Amino acid sequence: MNFTKEQILEALSHVDDPDLHKDLVTLGMIKNLETEGNKISFTVELTTPACPMKEAIKGACLNAIKLMVSKDSEVNITMSSSVTSKRKDGESVLPGVKNIIVVVSGKGGVGKSTVATNLALGLSKMNAKVGLMDADIYGPSMPLMLGLKGQKPTMVSVAGKHMIAPIEKFGIKSMSIGFLVDEKQAIVWRGPMVSSALRQFITDVYWGDLDYLIIDMPPGTGDVHLTLVQTVPVTGAVVVTTPQDIALADAKKAVSMFSSGQINVPVLGVVENMAYFTPKELPENKYYIFGKDGGQKLADEFNIQLLGQIPLVQGICEGGDNGLPAVINDDEKITQQAFVDLAQTVAQQIAIRNSQFAPTKVVEIVK
Repeated sequence: MNFTKEQILEALSHVDDPDLHKDLVTLGMIKNLETEGNKISFTVELTTPACPMKEAIKGACLNAIKLMVSKDSEVNITMSSSVTSKRKDGESVLPGVKNIIVVVSGKGGVGKSTVATNLALGLSKMNAKVGLMDADIYGPSMPLMLGLKGQKPTMVSVAGKHMIAPIEKFGIKSMSIGFLVDEKQAIVWRGPMVSSALRQFITDVYWGDLDYLIIDMPPGTGDVHLTLVQTVPVTGAVVVTTPQDIALADAKKAVSMFSSGQINVPVLGVVENMAYFTPKELPENKYYIFGKDGGQKLADEFNIQLLGQIPLVQGICEGGDNGLPAVINDDEKITQQAFVDLAQTVAQQIAIRNSQFAPTKVVEIVK
């Protein structure tokens, strides 16, 4: 019995991607389709690594072929992934980077850098190629959080140009002003110098090919944020808050800034950090010491996604101080899982953003 490729594609056109709400054939996810006799083989190329619906999609493909082509067919389905990109900026800056994600907060002290670091590591754990840029020039924290205090980047030659090589650890590339100055030295710079340093991190650092570049931004909504969106095409923003009203009030400003008509960078969603306290010896207990569901209320108000709720546990603080972030610390199972789930949700939202929203481009702000 011979089957045509058209028959198989017709059957698979009835299988939808649950996130993108289009069928796999229309989305171009069916690759390497081969048929010989009653044997059928193809690859389903998903848009996110470690897709939570991977097995369900595979099962739906198998059922569609058995039902619409032949119940006696022998079907071999390979599941793979290729992170999508929607860059339409000519890729003159960071040409090998598919998606640029800024992690922002309205105020300091909400754990933005902790979230950015563990988000980057969580995406890397899903076999994505990830970079982490510390754009918090006045308060760099990556050297400490990644256990890289005292490390200095090296120089590499790329197409005849001398560039800074990011420091690699835990499977991600990282760059911070903290690698270039003494940790005891205060950075007393005016705004233009900070903006200039940020541009150098973008143009003079060789990031290479990345699926995701996570940028840990300074708190607030200021000059550095404007410089960034005018320099690189930002795929989306992740807003970090805590449940307290004061943090939520400032987080609203961050959401409003990126959603404004002048900037118009998609807000992928909000992360509620320190959502509840869980004692290590009582992992099932949750104590809402800073309030409850503040992140959900913020998400509902702006019609955006609640990306995750991260518990407050002592190990997060200790891990940040000793250079062992939660995602790679198997002694912190609760927090580790929360950040892995966050990374999976963010990857999912990026794929949806790239499918449904306008292409990413550098922002042109008209004064």
